[in-house]
Amino acid sequence: MKIWIQEEKTKTHHIVHLNLEHHGKFEYLGDLNEEEQNTLLTKIKPDIDLETNLKMLKYYGYLHLFVINKKKD
Repeated sequence: MKIWIQEEKTKTHHIVHLNLEHHGKFEYLGDLNEEEQNTLLTKIKPDIDLETNLKMLKYYGYLHLFVINKKKD
């Protein structure tokens, strides 16, 4: 699956926009196989429901992830 990405990072959160078509300032990640897709999503958000989010990405053609940066004690 060909995936483009756009990321916004702050001290408190990280927003990731994934898209299956090129849009504006998105960066091309490549044509990822299923294992690479799983690795990408897990790297972005370790506790993500892979099956549900990959289905949504395939169905809608985009996926927006909001990740709160947790303090490391």
